[in-house]
Amino acid sequence: MSTSPEAERPRLLRLLVPTLVVWALWLVGMFRGDLWHLFAEGWHMSLTMVFGSFIAGATSEGGGAVAFPVMTFLFKIAPPIARDFALMIQTVGMGAASILILSMGIRVERHALLWASLGGALGIVVGLEFVRLPPSFAKMLFVSTWMAFAFALYWINRYREREVLEEIHAFGRRHAGMLFTTGIVGGLVSSITGNGLDICTFAVLVLRLRICEKIATPTSVVLMAINAAVGFAYKEAFIPGGMAPEAWRYWWVCVPVVVVGAPFGAWFISERSRHFVARLLYVAIGLQLVWGILAERAYARPGLAAFSLGVFGLGALLFWHLSRRGVRRLEWLTKKRARGAGPPA
Repeated sequence: MSTSPEAERPRLLRLLVPTLVVWALWLVGMFRGDLWHLFAEGWHMSLTMVFGSFIAGATSEGGGAVAFPVMTFLFKIAPPIARDFALMIQTVGMGAASILILSMGIRVERHALLWASLGGALGIVVGLEFVRLPPSFAKMLFVSTWMAFAFALYWINRYREREVLEEIHAFGRRHAGMLFTTGIVGGLVSSITGNGLDICTFAVLVLRLRICEKIATPTSVVLMAINAAVGFAYKEAFIPGGMAPEAWRYWWVCVPVVVVGAPFGAWFISERSRHFVARLLYVAIGLQLVWGILAERAYARPGLAAFSLGVFGLGALLFWHLSRRGVRRLEWLTKKRARGAGPPA
């Protein structure tokens, strides 16, 4: 059914208003600081984030999921700088996408927003303060974790007509604890690679709680926007040196791009099926894994290869366990609908 121009106009305004506000503030900063020369050295990052910001809005992969591997594998930028940039740029891009998601009434899982955000804030602060990994291991942690998730998502999507839910039924304290703990883990990963809360929460929602990908995706976008903003603000305010100067230079040349790309991605994916979302994730994650292995020569470094396989194996086992528990939860919900009894699964 076609949508009338009158009905489309509010959607267009929701997309344009945040973009115009950010552009105006960005222009003021660029002119006051005379920063236009940054495009000469950072144009490649602007181009990278055209794709990265679209992925950020359209999938559970934040913009950092593109920025981090491109910066570290292709441009040989140190992981801490790539991490800082990912947090900074997702604050803007995924923040703009979040405004669009919420203003358009795109459905999100609000319990997950609350509890995973609280855990994520704790996790990213602790991680920024105390967690350190060698650069190559940080890179392979990133791609191996994502590949483990892709494996689990493919496994359950073999059953194309599996039952999915639009909300967490019979939500209780154990689910709040689960999401809070997931947030802590995701925040810790975000403190290393620039994003992680989104994939961890998306995995729990889809695999364990059987939430539809079309709802879990915008939920993860909003969550990562919040987590990135917390990490950005905390590191800039409380950690000596703040955000890396190189990350600031890249940030200035990418802001006008991501504030368009991420909301567009969020709008685009809202019109697609959950199977389309899953296929898009498979392609993006697969490319990242191949790229990471070749760039880091993980096949020729036994320690790094063992670490990567260990992360993938543990991640796949965890995600498979979540999937099995998700099956049990669906069985419990079916019986509950039939008999109205039983403790929450």
